[in-house]
Amino acid sequence: MTKTSTPDLGGSAEGHLTRLSAADLGAAISAGEITSEEITAACLDRIAATDDRVHAFLHVASEAALKRARAIDQSLAEGRSFGPLAGIPVALKDVFAQRGVPTTCGSRILADWRPPYDATVVRRLEDAGCVILGKTNLDEFAMGSSTEHSAFGPTRNPWDLTRVPGGSGGGSAAAVAAFQAPLAVGTDTGGSIRQPAAVTGTVGVKPTYGGVSRFGLVALASSLDQAGPCARTVLDAAMLHAALGGHDPLDSTSLPEPVPPVVEAARRADVRGMRIGLVRELQGDGYQPGVLRRFEEAVAVLTDLGARVTEVSCPHFEYALAAYYLILPSECSSNLARFDGMRFGLRVGDDGEATAERVMALTRAAGFGAEAKRRIMLGTYALSSGYYDQYYGQAQRVRTLIAQDFADAFEQVDVLVSPTTPTTAFELGEKVDDPVAMYLNDVATIPVNLAGNCAMSLPIGLADEDGLPVGFQIMAPAQADDRLYRVGGALEAALVDRWGHHLIEEAPQP
Repeated sequence: MTKTSTPDLGGSAEGHLTRLSAADLGAAISAGEITSEEITAACLDRIAATDDRVHAFLHVASEAALKRARAIDQSLAEGRSFGPLAGIPVALKDVFAQRGVPTTCGSRILADWRPPYDATVVRRLEDAGCVILGKTNLDEFAMGSSTEHSAFGPTRNPWDLTRVPGGSGGGSAAAVAAFQAPLAVGTDTGGSIRQPAAVTGTVGVKPTYGGVSRFGLVALASSLDQAGPCARTVLDAAMLHAALGGHDPLDSTSLPEPVPPVVEAARRADVRGMRIGLVRELQGDGYQPGVLRRFEEAVAVLTDLGARVTEVSCPHFEYALAAYYLILPSECSSNLARFDGMRFGLRVGDDGEATAERVMALTRAAGFGAEAKRRIMLGTYALSSGYYDQYYGQAQRVRTLIAQDFADAFEQVDVLVSPTTPTTAFELGEKVDDPVAMYLNDVATIPVNLAGNCAMSLPIGLADEDGLPVGFQIMAPAQADDRLYRVGGALEAALVDRWGHHLIEEAPQP
C-alpha cells in the first residue's frame, strides 16, 4: 500500500485513549481500569485540537457529555448494568431529534430548532449507557455525497484535508476517522453511511430497512432512510448495531423481529463454505484502477479463507441510479413541504401584512440550499399531474426489478460483494457544480436501499494512485445482517494479520 502524506492534526495528550476501539474501552471500563469521564474528556480534547480543520461537528455538547459520563461512572460504581457500550462516547449525525439540543439537518431552515423530544436512536443510546458528544455535519437534509452541501460549511477528510469525507454523513465518518469519537451514528438513504466509510477508511453499516427505528429521524425519503453504525472496527459496528436495533412501536415501518446475532457473527469471523457473489455490473468501466486492485486482492483473501466465490449478474442494477434520483426527490418533495415558516424553524418576510404564501416562499428561498432546491423541484415535477406514471411510477417498477435481481442472486449465493465507491475521496470543489458526477459516487450503494436489504463497507487498503482508503461492500438479504459481520469480521481479521494493524492506524497521527 502506498501511504498518502497526511496533515498534522495536532494534540497528543488525549492520543492513547482516543485510538482505542469501543470494545477495548468498554472492557477497560468494566474492569475498572478507566472511567467514562476520562474517555469523554479525551474525546472532547481531541475535538478541540482538530475540529477547526476537520469540521466534523456542528454542535459539541461538552458540559452535557461530561455530566452524563460522571453519572454513568456513578451508576456503574453502584452496580447498575448497561451493557458493553456503557460509558462509551458516540457522535450523532445532526438529523436525529434530541430534546433541547440544536438539530439543524445541515440546513439554515432549521438553524435554531431545538426539538421537544428524543428520537428512538437517542433513547437507545442512553439505555445502552452511551455518552453523546454532539451532533455531526452532513449535506443538507442528507442530500449529497461529499458533505459540501451543508449550510454550515464542508467537512474535510482526515486523511487529506483537501478532500471530501463522503456524504451525506461525512461528519460522522470524519469524527471516527479523526479519532474524535470511537463510534458514530449515521443514516443511509442511498449510501450515506457506506460511502463516507469507504473514503475515510472506517466501517459503516446500512442495516435492513426497518431494523433500526426511524422515529425522530428527520425524513428525507421515508422508503429509503435507515439509521446505522459508523465505527473503526467490524466488532465495534456490531456492538453499536445491536444497541440501536430492534422493534419500535413508534415507527410503523419497524420490523417486529429482534436484531440478528450481529455481535456473535463479528466474533465468529469464519467464511469457510460461504458462497460469495461478485456483482458483474458493479466493477469495470468507471472504477479507479487502484480501487479494483484492492477489491480483487480482498476477494482473493476471502477465497484463501475458504469461501466459494462466483460472479453473479444483476442486470437491472444499471438502472438503479436513474430510478433512485426520481424516487428520492419525489419523497423529498413531500417530506420537506413541512418546512414552510409557519410552525417551527426559520421564518422570513413576516412583516405583519405578508400573506402566508409570501412567507412560505421567502422562507424556503432563504432556508434551503441549492441542492435541496434542485431535488425538491425535480421531485415535484416527477409527481405532477401527467408525469407521475411516466417518471415516479416507472421508477418504482424499476425498483421492483432491482429487488428481484437481489432475490435471484441470493438463491445462488449467501452475500454479494463489490467496491463501495468507484473512486477514492475526490478533492473539495471538484464535483460540487456537477450534480451528475456527484450522483455517480453512489452507483454501487444505491441498489441496496431500493431493495431494503442490508450492506456494510469496510476498509481493504490504500489505492496505489493516491494512497487513500478503498472500501469493500458486502450485501446480504433483508434480516440477514449477521452475514455482513461474519464476512466483514473474517476479512478484517485476515487483513489486520497481514498488515499488523487496522488500516485506520495509518490515518493522521495525533
